Amino acid sequence: MWARIRSAQLHGARQLALFMLAAHLVGAVIVAMMVAGLVPAWQLQLFLGAIAVLAPAAAFRRLRTPDASDGYADVAEIRGTYVEGAALALAWSAVPLVFGPAAAPASAVGLWMVLSVLMTAAAIALAPLVVAAALFIGGIAAAVAVPLLLGGAHVAAAATTLFAGLLIVIAIGRARALVDLRGSELTLVERDETVSMLLREFGDANADWLWETDAARRIVKASPRFAYACGLDPAAIDGMPFLQLLAGPTWESGDVAPALRELAEKMKARDSVRDLALPVSIRGKPRWWSITASPRFDAQGTFAGFRGVGSDVTEQRVTADRIARMARFDTLTGLPNRLHVNEALTRALEEAAHWRTRCAFMMIDLDRFKAVNDTLGHPVGDRLLGRVSERLAQMMGENEIVGRLGGDEFAVVVRDARDPAKVEGLARCIIDRLSQPYDVDEHTLYIGASVGVATSPRDGETAETLVRSADLALYRSKERGGGVFHAYEPQFHSDAEERRVLELALRKALQNGELHLHYQPVVTADDGSLRGFEALLRWQHPTLGAISPAKFVPIAEETRLIAPIGEWVVRTACQEAARWPAEVTVAVNVSPEQLHSPQFVQVVASALAQSGLPAHRLELEVTESVFLREGTGATKVLERVLDLGVKLSLDDFGTGYSSLGYLSRTRFSSIKVDRSFVQAAARGTPEAIAIIRAVVALANSLGMATTAEGVETEGELGMIQELGCTRIQGFYFGRPLPVDEARSLATRGSGVTRAA
Repeated sequence: MWARIRSAQLHGARQLALFMLAAHLVGAVIVAMMVAGLVPAWQLQLFLGAIAVLAPAAAFRRLRTPDASDGYADVAEIRGTYVEGAALALAWSAVPLVFGPAAAPASAVGLWMVLSVLMTAAAIALAPLVVAAALFIGGIAAAVAVPLLLGGAHVAAAATTLFAGLLIVIAIGRARALVDLRGSELTLVERDETVSMLLREFGDANADWLWETDAARRIVKASPRFAYACGLDPAAIDGMPFLQLLAGPTWESGDVAPALRELAEKMKARDSVRDLALPVSIRGKPRWWSITASPRFDAQGTFAGFRGVGSDVTEQRVTADRIARMARFDTLTGLPNRLHVNEALTRALEEAAHWRTRCAFMMIDLDRFKAVNDTLGHPVGDRLLGRVSERLAQMMGENEIVGRLGGDEFAVVVRDARDPAKVEGLARCIIDRLSQPYDVDEHTLYIGASVGVATSPRDGETAETLVRSADLALYRSKERGGGVFHAYEPQFHSDAEERRVLELALRKALQNGELHLHYQPVVTADDGSLRGFEALLRWQHPTLGAISPAKFVPIAEETRLIAPIGEWVVRTACQEAARWPAEVTVAVNVSPEQLHSPQFVQVVASALAQSGLPAHRLELEVTESVFLREGTGATKVLERVLDLGVKLSLDDFGTGYSSLGYLSRTRFSSIKVDRSFVQAAARGTPEAIAIIRAVVALANSLGMATTAEGVETEGELGMIQELGCTRIQGFYFGRPLPVDEARSLATRGSGVTRAA
């Protein structure tokens, strides 16, 4: 606004710019005629030259401004006029200061009259630029008053000062009037624009509309906009009961919306209504209106009805409902999301506590779903989740609510779980139904499901504790291989707490030097001579004591700690084996998680280079589970390790999903027969004996050695030798030895007959 007011000031000064220029030039000519011959010619010429330059320059600057008052001007343009006013005042000050003393009294009066006229003209022409006018008038007045005051003419000096002050006050008044007038004009223009905008909006088909009723709540003065919103003619609306119009077809039955009942109560009590959302039916289509109303009274204070405004908020309502649904429902499957499930569980717990009954919570995790995502891509995985959600929804009754927690995790809230058999039956049904094949994008997919169940109040009295209990039960199901369900048991919590403590301790075990290696001898089957050692990882915690690898190795794999721990094992084993005789080898177990990292090849190569151990003296032992996850790159990593010259052994052969395919594709140097087969064969189990014979025959045909694990008795030794295994490992020949004992045994170079 101030930028527009400054523009108006410049425009006002522009209108009288030529008038002010003429006043300067005529005044300068009159002064020249009055003092010609009384002052040196150069002084007069200098004065005329200054006026001839400054006055046209100021007028030209004024004329350059736009000839319109509705523009914009910055502060710098206004400040430029200050310089003009001061410069002209300085030029005209020569008249009283230089010419005045040399003029006769009559001429001096004439000079004062010229200056008075100029000051008055400035008060008129420069009033919009009040600071420039004040500088010009004040400058000339000071030049006149100061010599008079010094000459003792105090009255004349005071009169001059008073005259100049009056002119400045007049200029300020005119300037203020101009600012006020322009400000008012701008305010009126803004209000006109606002009114026009509102009128245009009112004329829009989606704008608000006005309505009015009489004391009997009948519509009066129905506006066209109101009639258009109702889908009726204005003449048909006048006189109709307002509430009946809003109720529509439900008026006769009385089954009206609660919001309409609230509006009726408000109108009956003559209370104001504000932004009341009301469902209505227009031409058979459901709509939402927002109603605002106030009671009106006549001049005598008698109630005369209601007057209000309404608007169609259907689109806003639909958007709000969509946002609310997105906040509570999963966008991919359409099932309730985690927030909605938690709310449902909380309500179920409250009802169960109130009626002293039980509710249950199931957590469902899909088995082998990650393989679908990895091999076929996330779009197929998303469509598979949609099929899973459809099957789950079909199995739910009024007593259950199913939702998706995220990823491939789902949950079921069972409101009434008084019958454990029904809960167990539902869990089994979920596993069976989700394990059926799926046809997705011309792919037949097979997945499964694992379920964990927790029941209140035994397993938890709050939603948080019940979810945690179900999660622990689900973990136990996944730990058992999936495809089963487990109900929560208190032992699960203690096991989870133990895992948490072990995980925290394991993260510091490596740097604290708590991990160490033991070495178990591996001997030849025919003469019992030392063939090598298998490096076995051990953990000795300062307070927890010795911790079994069966406990901490799975934790290390799940927490991705297996990579640094495995690297330490390889490097330590290579450094120790480098001290042994050249014919003694070392075997290191490798986790499948390590082989999923391409950096594993660099770890092995670096360990061999730093220790100086020849590659053929290092043997890596892997299990069949490495080959179950296609597409992870583990096979390629093994091939690169084999290219280094490292040997490869297949551990626990026959205990998993044995396949001859990967035996032919991978260059194994040996196969290890699991101790379970050795013990079963020693008891005379025909199947175990047949399996060992088959493994030995297979290894011989492929040029591989066979190592029998878990040989503990002389009878087992004889049986293994008879079956043809080439190497033996077990307590009969030696338990896992500390590093010093293993080094001593290796350097003796003698045969190992049996353990001491």
